[in-house]
Amino acid sequence: MILRSIRNKMLCNRTAEQIIIGGKLCNIIENTWVLRKQLRHTVSKLYQPKEITPRDKLETVKKIDESTSRSSRLMKEYGITKSVGNGYFALLPLATRSINKLTKLIDKELENVGCQKIFLPHTISADLWAKSGRLHGMGPELIRYKDRHNKEMILCPTHEETITSIISSYELSIKELPLKLYQIGSKFRGEMRPKFGLIRANEFIMKDLYTFDKDLDSAMDTYHQICEAYKKIFDRVGVPYQRVEGDTGIMGGSLSHEYHYPAGIGQDLLLWCSECSKGRNIEVEQNGESNQVCESCGGKLEETKGIEVGHTFLLGQKYSKVFKANFLGLKGKPETLEMGCYGIGVTRVMAAATEVLSTETELRWPRSIAPFSICIIPPKTGSKEYNTGVGIMEQMYEQLNLHFQDDIIIDDRDKTTIGKKLVEADRTGYPIIIVIGKKSTLAEPLVEIQIPSALDENLRKMEISPQHAVQFLQSIKSDFS
Repeated sequence: MILRSIRNKMLCNRTAEQIIIGGKLCNIIENTWVLRKQLRHTVSKLYQPKEITPRDKLETVKKIDESTSRSSRLMKEYGITKSVGNGYFALLPLATRSINKLTKLIDKELENVGCQKIFLPHTISADLWAKSGRLHGMGPELIRYKDRHNKEMILCPTHEETITSIISSYELSIKELPLKLYQIGSKFRGEMRPKFGLIRANEFIMKDLYTFDKDLDSAMDTYHQICEAYKKIFDRVGVPYQRVEGDTGIMGGSLSHEYHYPAGIGQDLLLWCSECSKGRNIEVEQNGESNQVCESCGGKLEETKGIEVGHTFLLGQKYSKVFKANFLGLKGKPETLEMGCYGIGVTRVMAAATEVLSTETELRWPRSIAPFSICIIPPKTGSKEYNTGVGIMEQMYEQLNLHFQDDIIIDDRDKTTIGKKLVEADRTGYPIIIVIGKKSTLAEPLVEIQIPSALDENLRKMEISPQHAVQFLQSIKSDFS
């Protein structure tokens, strides 16, 4: 309390000094205003190198390069990503903002169920993978190299060996269980034929979670808890998905589920029941014979294609036994830990989501992970409505920024027409576009709100007062988090 009083007194004295000095106070206020404007996101300062394909050449480009998907082409055209090699991509500012939003969303839901975030090295000794028996199981997809000491190393596609080796070096107490450790970072896989941009790349960002429990029943409880967290994550992303029974494959274990975005370019064939929303990957089928009847409700299973964006595994003791990852039981004796692992392809979610939602010429983002939720287009510099329009823009920005903080971009380019700005904003995929045009000079000013992906056609384009526009957008803020 004393410190606060002293601080307030110092501020009061400083303000009084400024008032006495006179014009300097105005300069301070003006400089503060300029600084706040500089901190805004603007299109003129955005690094977004575009490589637009003319519409009349679109079909030709698609036929020539079958490895290109709609999302990868649009992300390249509108400066979201840039290919720097076969299967390797640079994430430019807009992609990075989207990934940061998705990462924050994932972090929140995993922290809610007691997961702790860590970072593991990208490379490890091949000895660890030899110990688990997986060194030769992946074939050429596993990227291997020798360091300067001629020691064989691996660029990790996943980290079961790494994390289990760490856990084995410290004997856990039963009171520390369940233990849930995860990371979000780059993974590597030597694809024979990288395709569809970030959907099937050699380097990608993935969330991988590893859990450790005292027994199988506890591990199953943890499995269901994480699956519930996955449901919340994918529900919040907002793209329709299918959760199906999956094949354990090289990961091993006794139980697995996959999360897919249904898409024509999907490389997984799924059997899906629309009546009870259950299904399985066709890889699970025994002897290659597919049963077209749903085992849960008796409904008919339909074949669909999906892009896998998440996977959960109940591993059992596959890795913990090999690496002697134990905990000290109630009887004071070491017991083997039960494990689970859970992945989400972070860059793949972003790419697959835009693949599902976009048109051939316009990117469409899930609202929750769009790089910016709002793009404001003010009048062109020098136009009759410029002065009035900029005043309205300033007021709207200040009010909207309270709710959409750090989530608004202003197209401030001087020599670009409103029409061209609007086309580019729409094709870049900003969920909300505010156009301040000629009607901003009316006695009762109007602005145009466009929400291109709105299901209600009346919401796709509206002309309303600036005040009502702010109130409306504030009312739908929950759709963007």
